[in-house]
Amino acid sequence: MKEYLTLEQLDQIGLPPIIPYAVPIMLTLVLIEWIISNYKKRKVYHGKDFLAASAIGIGNIIAGALVKAATFGFALFFYNLVPWTIPSTWWSYILCLVIIDFCRYWAHRIAHEQRFWWATHVTHHSSKQYNFSVSFRLGWTQHIKIIFFIPAFLMGFHPVVFFICHQIEVLYQFWIHTEFIRKLPKPIEYIFVTPSHHRVHHAVNDKYLDKNYGSTLVIWDRMFGTFQPEEEKPVYGITKPVNSFNPVYLVFHEWMDIFRDIRKSGSIKKSFRILFGRP
Repeated sequence: MKEYLTLEQLDQIGLPPIIPYAVPIMLTLVLIEWIISNYKKRKVYHGKDFLAASAIGIGNIIAGALVKAATFGFALFFYNLVPWTIPSTWWSYILCLVIIDFCRYWAHRIAHEQRFWWATHVTHHSSKQYNFSVSFRLGWTQHIKIIFFIPAFLMGFHPVVFFICHQIEVLYQFWIHTEFIRKLPKPIEYIFVTPSHHRVHHAVNDKYLDKNYGSTLVIWDRMFGTFQPEEEKPVYGITKPVNSFNPVYLVFHEWMDIFRDIRKSGSIKKSFRILFGRP
């Protein structure tokens, strides 16, 4: 018989803080990348851009802490909704990683195809630079995308297994935000998302737009027709540049534009198109 969980029980179990433990390593790699870029006289880092990314990253941590109870409660609701559970064994972690990665592919793809979800994600793409610190630029409203992971909860993965695997998925994103790692051996490039793949995703070149949504595995892009190898040199940013280093504006500018457009729309039908049409 499945044991139903409560928030108090989940809090007592606790979650290994994988990302906080990794922060010193991440900051060290940022420093190393900055030193190498200066030594090679490459303008990989921009002072104000880096400070904006750092401020956005700190804000995202605070936002995550503020909605932690709501996030856990959401996960528990759907986990408790079904009578079955997947045992917490070594293979369940591997399976959970794959399922989460599949969900992240579609969450990411939809965030590029519907304006409402783009508003939660555009912050990450707003930099014209491409370096490790860009991985810190995560919108403060991105936490509502937990709804895309309902299938994982309904499959019966224990919330602790889910959140550990999700931390690993998020942490994986750090190392692919760099120009200093070129293409890797073909077997790796064929299965996993690499810096080369993700450079394409962050580029505004016509042939690169809306490609390579994969999080850890690039096989989803290959399966669903969104894969594009890196060929010409990427030009980073978004098609409508923000031209600001204000972290609050970088997080909320698209939301403000949406609300302004809805106010002017004059009808529910047009408002719906504004929200869920293409950005």
